[in-house]
Amino acid sequence: MSLVPDVRFTRSGNVDLAYQVLGDGPLDILVMIGWVSHLEVLWELPECRRFIERLAGMGRVALFDKRGTGLSDRPSDGASTEDMVPDVLAVMDAAGMRTAALVGWVDAAAIGLSVAANHPDRVNSLVLGEALATNKPDHDHPWGPDPEMIEAVAEVIEQGMWGQAVLLPLIAPSAANDERIASWFRKLERMSATPSMAASLLRRTLATDLRLLIPSVAAPALVLHRRDSRFIPAEGMRWLAEHLSNGRYVEVPGDETPGYLGDVDGLMDEVEEFLLGTRVGAAVDRRVATVLFSDVVGSTERAATVGDRVWSGLLETHRTEARRLLTRYGGREMNTAGDGFLIVFDSPTPAIECALAMCDSSRRDGLELRVGLHSGEVVFEGGDVTGMAVHIGARVAAQANPGEVVVSQTVRDMVIGSAFEFTSRGRRELKGVPGTWEIFAVGP
Repeated sequence: MSLVPDVRFTRSGNVDLAYQVLGDGPLDILVMIGWVSHLEVLWELPECRRFIERLAGMGRVALFDKRGTGLSDRPSDGASTEDMVPDVLAVMDAAGMRTAALVGWVDAAAIGLSVAANHPDRVNSLVLGEALATNKPDHDHPWGPDPEMIEAVAEVIEQGMWGQAVLLPLIAPSAANDERIASWFRKLERMSATPSMAASLLRRTLATDLRLLIPSVAAPALVLHRRDSRFIPAEGMRWLAEHLSNGRYVEVPGDETPGYLGDVDGLMDEVEEFLLGTRVGAAVDRRVATVLFSDVVGSTERAATVGDRVWSGLLETHRTEARRLLTRYGGREMNTAGDGFLIVFDSPTPAIECALAMCDSSRRDGLELRVGLHSGEVVFEGGDVTGMAVHIGARVAAQANPGEVVVSQTVRDMVIGSAFEFTSRGRRELKGVPGTWEIFAVGP
């Protein structure tokens, strides 16, 4: 169980915003809790802690209280979705996130969509929980929350029932019967907002209509719905996923609207598969490691020139020497595909030393290698290694010239002060990997 991270503050215009940063890895994730939140109270419920920690296991997470809630400033009026866009960018900047996956539920999902439409260069993916393109039902989009029900709840909140968890039976019927959760939710309400602010934020959800922005959202989006939730209609969520250029709709069991209640692990498994391409759950062997990918340059042409028999001998010699070197430098062979290797090291220095030695040895045998290295969190399972760091490592290796060892900036930064010499090859787009990455050639 991780420690509760310190609360930090940044400013958006004249509003102070409270945020936390936790986790590690190459993927940056910005998390927005729907409706109201309080950064310190959130950690007091085991299910909510689990929700945050599962996300932090996928990358580096920034979590913040929206203006009007929690530890952030509380202006007299609730902010609109458009008002929240610069707040998101301010938190990302403060956390050092150039781009991020935006994760949000209900009204926070609408904020994520608005950021993605207006600032596509800052968003690499979206996780949208219980999200609708509009909460204004009409003949083109007849689905949305019952406005009379929303107004009735808002009036009850204003009339003295705030802090009594009156909304919990509507948004999480199963959880409402658990006094442990109900007691926590009552505290969350009291600590997160005043009654008038809570009612204002609730009413403002009815004013959301992002349909004109949807064609501008290019980022891959996962639209998540718990199939027995009564608060958000599934038909409207399917409409959203179908009208996003790269949307995917997924239903999971449960009746809870907030992502931090109910079967959190089942929900997070879907998020993990979407963001990382893995589906191994929480109880897995995750470690920060350095991955090395090697490939023999021009192997097909060389085999055609020297003949299959001679080529088989050269390749076997290469494999034997590569295995001798990876053993010497403490590497772990994970895969051998054709004439290439995937090797994992506990730290980057021996990985670089092994890569340089492999290139020198192969050159003496008349072969040229291209080798790439990247460091990040990987998942070990059943004799295999997976995770975003592995995908990035393969793409970095593809940037190498014949006879060259290249590394990501992550590797370079981890060995600053070493005797290695690094030469920038500029920033590159890596196929299937968000953002641009600076690549360095490395020499002894």
